[in-house]
Amino acid sequence: MLSSTRSKLIASFLGVSLLVGAVSLFVGSQLLYKSVLSEATNRVRLDLNAAREIYLTRIKTIKCPVTITTLGPGFRSALKSQDAPELISRLRGLAEQAELDFAGIVTNEGTTLCRIGPDSIPKKKVQTHNPIADLALKDKVAISGTVVLSKEFLFAEDPKLANLSRIRLLPTPKAVHRVEEEETSGMALAAAVPVFEGGDLLGVIYGGVLLNRSESIVDTVRDTVFQHEIYKDRNIGTATIFFNDLRISTNVMTPDGKRAIGTRVSKEVKEHVLTKGKKWTDRAFVVSDWYITAYEPIVDIFGKRVGMLYVGVLEAKYADMRRNTILVFILITVAGMAVAVGLGYILANKVMNPVHQLIKASKQVSEGSLTPDIGPISKDEEMRVLQDTFKDMVGSMARRRAEAENRLIQSEKQASVGRLAAGVAHEINNPLTGVLTYTHMLLRRKDIGNDIRSDLQTIAESTERVRKIVKGLLDFSRQTKLNKEPTDVNMLIHSVISAMENQTLIKGVSMKFNPGENLPRLTLDRSQFQSVLINLIINALDATEPGGDINIYTATGLSASDAGKKGIEISVADTGCGIPPEDLDKLFDPFFTTKEVGEGTGLGLSVSYGIVQRHGGTIRVQSEVGKGTRFFIWLPIEAEC
Repeated sequence: MLSSTRSKLIASFLGVSLLVGAVSLFVGSQLLYKSVLSEATNRVRLDLNAAREIYLTRIKTIKCPVTITTLGPGFRSALKSQDAPELISRLRGLAEQAELDFAGIVTNEGTTLCRIGPDSIPKKKVQTHNPIADLALKDKVAISGTVVLSKEFLFAEDPKLANLSRIRLLPTPKAVHRVEEEETSGMALAAAVPVFEGGDLLGVIYGGVLLNRSESIVDTVRDTVFQHEIYKDRNIGTATIFFNDLRISTNVMTPDGKRAIGTRVSKEVKEHVLTKGKKWTDRAFVVSDWYITAYEPIVDIFGKRVGMLYVGVLEAKYADMRRNTILVFILITVAGMAVAVGLGYILANKVMNPVHQLIKASKQVSEGSLTPDIGPISKDEEMRVLQDTFKDMVGSMARRRAEAENRLIQSEKQASVGRLAAGVAHEINNPLTGVLTYTHMLLRRKDIGNDIRSDLQTIAESTERVRKIVKGLLDFSRQTKLNKEPTDVNMLIHSVISAMENQTLIKGVSMKFNPGENLPRLTLDRSQFQSVLINLIINALDATEPGGDINIYTATGLSASDAGKKGIEISVADTGCGIPPEDLDKLFDPFFTTKEVGEGTGLGLSVSYGIVQRHGGTIRVQSEVGKGTRFFIWLPIEAEC
């Protein structure tokens, strides 16, 4: 299905869109979740502050009327005379106005004088510990706050209060194990105010409300802070008062619709809040739902942590908000993918049309045409570069074809001239030897005149020149077997330079060698290859004026004609007169020379060409008139020893 480039491009656009969408969805959902959780956490933290104020306000609504009651002269007179019926009447009025669950008066001796419960005037011998009144008597100041009351005290105040305080502990996952099955003590909000007359302490008036099973404070928090907000038929906000880790007052509901009295908080929250005394704010599973919750410790009048105040916000609202937003993200991603497919199709056509034209041009090249039609040049930079590269490649192929044809022609010339040279050299060599021998014999005679001797000398010199030409022909035509041996190229060049050093010094030309490092050893015919180097250096000397330079270099390099093939390159560069461009193609032809008549045979470079070729290498030349010439010899590393 993805065999075509167009399909791959479209799939790539789709894949990128899907990847970007998936990453955006993941990152967005995480950021959204953190943002929503942070918002909910901040809200519940503020809600906890409001719940605390409501809790503290309820304490003030107890302390204030109790304090006011002590200011009445009738109350003070009745307390001084210990008129219990009058005091009970006033206490009941106080309890009704302040909505108190219990109230009473303790004498300055610490015994209960009277109270509003059924046993309003207790017997002197049956007295229960009253922690808040005792603290007020001890410190002789008004006391208010949270207090833990024993079941005995509650029963003495009113048996109904003792019954309300009894809460059965319900099994709660992750809660700390407790041995007892029932809580009988009560936690209350209370106030106690000492009453003085003329500097004398007459007694203490106390009153309070029981928090066990109370709905007043937690429902006030829910209705005031969360403003009756409902989500999916459930109150979005809840509040709870804990006695130790036990829910004694709450509007958190169980699955069957009852208040979750008797359930407990998790071990983690208990240790963090009650043991360490720190606030807790995090998401938590409360009874049957996930809530964003906040807890803080409740401290009693003695400074001891005895419970916790809790508020929680239903997480479902925020979870649904997050889910709906993610659905919007998904729809946007799907829409983006559809757009990506359309754009991919359009862009694929735009990109692939020039590519298809290049494919057609490639077929034309494979059929032998080196002038293919690649269509109009694209305006896109990348495609334009591709088209230009294709044109350069075709041009390079044309040049290589021409070079190959030239090498073939050169080889054919070498072969045909070689066969001719071999025949001519053998036919000329024998009579030439006779001519030269008899000429030298005549020159030894004493009876010939100077004019004849001069003519004979000319004959000898001309014959010697012909003999050199014949020798060159024999060298050119001779296909002797290569005697190869492992050779250090740098060492071979050093030996050639040593042999040519005197000639360079005589002419006043500087010759320098720049050897490459770590060159591999090659298998060469040292003698024949030495003659190649000598020939190139002699040509460079002939072309270079005194004061000029000849530089020889070696290095590893790639073949100029066989891409990717490694070898060793030797270059001989001079600063001589250079070679005209029209002569470069004929430089390796037999009998071609740019030297004066009598100065060269025109066979040196042809012989060198043949030797290099037989070693599997190539030889080429670069030259610029007036600036110098540089010959390059490349030998394959495959010949390494």
